[in-house]
Amino acid sequence: MTEEPVLTTWRARGPVRAVVLVLHGGAENGLNVVRPWGLAYLRMVPLARTIHRATARHGVEVRLLRNRVRGWNDPDLHPVSDARWALERIHAERPGVPVFLAGHSMGGRVALRVADDPRVRAVLALAPWTPPAEPVEPVGDRKVLIAHGTRDRITPPGESFAYAERAQAVAERVVRVEVRSEGHAMLHRPGVRNRLAREFALEAAGVAPLTAWSAGPDQRLRLSV
Repeated sequence: MTEEPVLTTWRARGPVRAVVLVLHGGAENGLNVVRPWGLAYLRMVPLARTIHRATARHGVEVRLLRNRVRGWNDPDLHPVSDARWALERIHAERPGVPVFLAGHSMGGRVALRVADDPRVRAVLALAPWTPPAEPVEPVGDRKVLIAHGTRDRITPPGESFAYAERAQAVAERVVRVEVRSEGHAMLHRPGVRNRLAREFALEAAGVAPLTAWSAGPDQRLRLSV
């Protein structure tokens, strides 16, 4: 495997107060190199730009990781290694700055896995791939926001619900949003996805708390929008 991961950066204006690391999706298996024109990667470019537009003036730097290969590839877990590489780069260049993770599909699973990095504060997982055996320990003492379309046929919404239920025992807070009539790509109602991403990043900047955190205990795992 000769390709290296690639980090694209959108700079903050002024001192950096937080970094949002954006992680793209992929497949269960596959050693094909991720190209800049790959759909799973391209899907996250506008999301990264949305976050940057909303938060650059508040000191948030956005970084989008392009993985080496397309697959999760158990037991090698190539995207997990790539995300940890990206975190090390961020820590070296922005020492002491908190990191917030935003990932879609497999990228959501990666974000939940690498949340145990000591500088990670919160995770936004969009349509995450969370199979039944997915460990919840990495999100211990972290905030976790999950958004899942009710019509997702790729990563079952029921599995992210089960993950969220288990994660409540260890996370600082878990909120799961059910996006009505939305599929896996989250392109049918992009305004919902973008709003959640903006609010998530504005909290990273310390501008305003995420409104979803105020959901009552009986709504937190089935907050419908």
